[in-house]
Amino acid sequence: MKVRQIVLGLLSITVIAPIFLYTDKVGTFVNPSSSRHDFLDDVGAFTVSGDNTRHLNVLQHQEASTLKEPIGVVYSDQSTDPFPKVTVEHKSARVLSATNEDRQQQLSNPIRQVVDRAPPNLTTALDSHPNASGISAVKLEKQSTQPLHKIDPKEHSDNKRDRQTEPPDAQVRRLKDQLIRAKVYLSLPSIKNNPHVTRELRLRVKEVTRALGDATKDTDLPKIALDKMKAMEQSLEKAKQVQDDCAAVIKKLRAMLHSSEDQLRVHKKQTMFLTQLTAKTLPKGLHCLPLRLTTEYYSLNSSQHNFPNQHKLEDPRLYHYALFSDNILAAAVVVNSTVAHAKHPSNHVFHIVTDRLNYAAMRMWFLGNPPGKATIQVQNIEEFTWLNASYSPVLKQLGSPSMIDYYFRAHRANSDQNLKFRNPKYMSILNHLRFYLPEIFPKLNKVLFLDDDIVVQKDLTGLWSLDLKGDVNGAVETCGESFHRFDRYLNFSNPLISKNFDPHACGWAYGMNVFDLDEWRRQNITEVYHQWQRLNRNRQLWKLGTLPPGLITFWKRTYSLNKSWHVLGLGYNPNVNQREIEEAAVVHYNGNLKPWLEIAIPKYKNYWAKYVDYDVMYLRECNINP
Repeated sequence: MKVRQIVLGLLSITVIAPIFLYTDKVGTFVNPSSSRHDFLDDVGAFTVSGDNTRHLNVLQHQEASTLKEPIGVVYSDQSTDPFPKVTVEHKSARVLSATNEDRQQQLSNPIRQVVDRAPPNLTTALDSHPNASGISAVKLEKQSTQPLHKIDPKEHSDNKRDRQTEPPDAQVRRLKDQLIRAKVYLSLPSIKNNPHVTRELRLRVKEVTRALGDATKDTDLPKIALDKMKAMEQSLEKAKQVQDDCAAVIKKLRAMLHSSEDQLRVHKKQTMFLTQLTAKTLPKGLHCLPLRLTTEYYSLNSSQHNFPNQHKLEDPRLYHYALFSDNILAAAVVVNSTVAHAKHPSNHVFHIVTDRLNYAAMRMWFLGNPPGKATIQVQNIEEFTWLNASYSPVLKQLGSPSMIDYYFRAHRANSDQNLKFRNPKYMSILNHLRFYLPEIFPKLNKVLFLDDDIVVQKDLTGLWSLDLKGDVNGAVETCGESFHRFDRYLNFSNPLISKNFDPHACGWAYGMNVFDLDEWRRQNITEVYHQWQRLNRNRQLWKLGTLPPGLITFWKRTYSLNKSWHVLGLGYNPNVNQREIEEAAVVHYNGNLKPWLEIAIPKYKNYWAKYVDYDVMYLRECNINP
């Protein structure tokens, strides 16, 4: 009789329950607003005959995108119980799927909610069934957890936000941290005395190192990296159990930190030296170019050496530019970019001054590549006979034994440690020629000075119509950053400096400056420059360069231009505001990372390169490519 009741009870479950499940599902589709739309797909435990708890394994309802293989349980042949217990610990069961056990435990017994959600009439029918005694023991408990297929929108958005805010190299950093921890453990005596842990850690170090490779972000890591990370973490946990002395670990980490700091200082010093060396070393292509051009220049007839429109060179009504450079390609970019944005190129005159070595090559370049309708003049600095040591204090200083000793015996202990002050350009008179503009252009009243590491992006003719209000120099101030103030360039411990200048005064930039030559002559600015150069013969007021004497010479004689005229930093700062670059009339590659060098900042290089015609025969012959 008891067996019969059990069979009838099972029959009721297998017949009536599917009807209920189907009815409830249909009701959900018919009435979407019904309270039963949250139908639970999970199935839980029930009891038969009051005391024996049995479990049903059913497939969990999953979305198609996350469909997993169901859990399969194989029972042993010796099992005689018609309702064997299905548990994770059952010794005769074999798990066929890797479904997450933690989630199963949290979502266990979902069938307990079935009756709670059943219609009252179906519950009554079940209670009044003739064999109700066989199923009256079914206990359905209300489950507090949500179904597996339901995801809390807030939790989902929080997880998504966490993944988005996670740095792109998070896994790379974890792998590197694991390597450091493993090396610390391997250096401790307690780990060394444990051959098994030592061998395992060394193996993990090799695996993680191989997986890490040269990766700098998580997308560079191979697929096996995550597995190696997990294996390493397990090995580190074993080592942690062996080595429980925190003091020893801290001591080792402190020693590693000090060693890393020492190595960092050495590498920084080496990097600075190599960067300076690279920046001042002429690339092979740029060394080939002037040689090739010089050979071509002297093969021409003397009648072919002259530029057209030479009558415009002293016309004050035109727009005159001063460019002093020994870099042919850089000078070409300045001229090409200026002419490309000029509204009336025929009214623009470029005065280029170079040294004796590059004079023929510079002329040959612009003879073969004339800048449209603009006028070109190329001069040799050796032709300025008035510029000599008796007239210019800086020329006398550049040839002095102390200056030579400063440059060529920099290894001495008393030499300055800042390598940038030993830039060879400071030994070139071309760099100081900017202080002699009235002498170079005696018939002009205004001139625009341009460095050879700039690119022009807009028409500059508006600068000639600016009223400098009695000032001599029109320039963009650079006081937005603390290191561009006077105290960064001048020695305010010297009374001559501290009495005459404000240490917090704004500096300004060379590179694009409009000079009123009439005011220059009236205020005798060149003599002011000479006086301060004589006072600084021992380099006690400032080191070397042209900006410090420029700040002094044009003190209270500089008119501040709008910053959009001149944007700086493309030669050292990778974070210059992109909008400022796009809106600038002139962009300046001040710094060591010049655009014609391999060490140039890649994202800024195209602003310069687009004004170079790489199809020119001379560039191809010298292997100068984009």
